[in-house]
Amino acid sequence: MNLLIQLAIFLLTCLFIYHQVFRKTDLSGLLQTLEDYLGKAEFQTGLLLVVVLMIVNWSIEAYKWKYLIGKVEDLSFLSAFQAVLTGISISSFMPNRVGEFFGRVFILKTASRIEGILITVVGSMSQLLITILAGSIALLIFIPRYLSEAVFSHGYFFYSLITLVAALDILLVSLFFKISFLSTLKERILQNGLKRLRKFFRIFAFFHNREMATIVLLSLARYLVFSTQFYLLVLLFDIRISYYNALVLIALIYLIMAIIPTIALTELGIRGSIALYIFGLYFNQFLPMSGKISVGVFAASTILWIINLGIPALIGTIFVFRLQFFRQMNQ
Repeated sequence: MNLLIQLAIFLLTCLFIYHQVFRKTDLSGLLQTLEDYLGKAEFQTGLLLVVVLMIVNWSIEAYKWKYLIGKVEDLSFLSAFQAVLTGISISSFMPNRVGEFFGRVFILKTASRIEGILITVVGSMSQLLITILAGSIALLIFIPRYLSEAVFSHGYFFYSLITLVAALDILLVSLFFKISFLSTLKERILQNGLKRLRKFFRIFAFFHNREMATIVLLSLARYLVFSTQFYLLVLLFDIRISYYNALVLIALIYLIMAIIPTIALTELGIRGSIALYIFGLYFNQFLPMSGKISVGVFAASTILWIINLGIPALIGTIFVFRLQFFRQMNQ
């Protein structure tokens, strides 16, 4: 049965990557665009740097998960890295990448898998928190500068928006750093019929403010890495924009991607469309966005997806065959 599940995951991941790259993407147009740039030494160097940063990106995530999962089981960095890649593979064909929660825990040998899933959720929450914080700040910068004609871009409307965003950010940060309160609510949340699940919520009491701060800083480091990757790709396609302005636009793109529910088969197209729209709002302030810029933005978004998700997902299929989906029920 293990082998059948492993083969199913392998085939689904490969079919998903094939569908995204060869069916959902204008591959001929992308290859034509790449052909115009691949001969340039600076493009080759920049692309190599983006690939290196992909390794840095997922290494930070692996270290973060190793740090988190260490509460219930000691893992080597290599095992944690393999678990992260496996999670990418499984999540590639599931909505909003929820497969990451399940893909990682099947590498655990002794720890409770339910606790492993809950711990993985904590790590994902920290990354989502950074995405929301960065995106909300970018939104407050973007609106008065690039949507100045909108009614909510000035006066009481804008000040009300600032207040609302600030209150929401403070609330989210407070809840994240007080996540241990979930362990104290288990008696009220879980009634007698779910008594068996109560013990798993004790995991939230294991994390204190200093550890939560470490997790947030690791998530911030990851965020800066993949945002910088996006910026480098934009530059490689001759789109001239400052790092500051690019980070504002990229933060908005990631915020919208985090808010919009997506399924894997549409994610690449949605990502490219959002990137085109946000960059279009920026460039149209100066002059209508040219076809070259549109092609460059879409190519940068597509290549970033291939490097950061497509390639790791394919590599992760190798480690799928090491997963054990069945073991003792008490584990």
